[in-house]
Amino acid sequence: MNWSEFLKDTTREVAAFNKTQPDVAAGFQALARAATANGALDPKTKELIALAIGVAARCDACIGYHVKACIRHGATREEVAETIGMRVYMGGGPSLMYGAKALAAFDELSG
Repeated sequence: MNWSEFLKDTTREVAAFNKTQPDVAAGFQALARAATANGALDPKTKELIALAIGVAARCDACIGYHVKACIRHGATREEVAETIGMRVYMGGGPSLMYGAKALAAFDELSG
């Protein structure tokens, strides 16, 4: 998968949807800002958690967007790999397969 192209396409598709449902889009964006704000957990930790959930949900777009956010917040490849390791521990084989996708996304999008 070409993660950069996939995310460009997904962003375009989401933007088109958001035009049809601006109130839903605004509500989701407000939720995202509130959930990712600095608090007892820093934004990098929150994004690592979100990445683990994206792997668990088998959501390619979630993996791509949260990998980019992890990179933006300074997560290292090792931190991403350990996060995936915890998800594999909690989710077994399917998490291993989608975790491998997440690490490939990190490699592509951070390089």
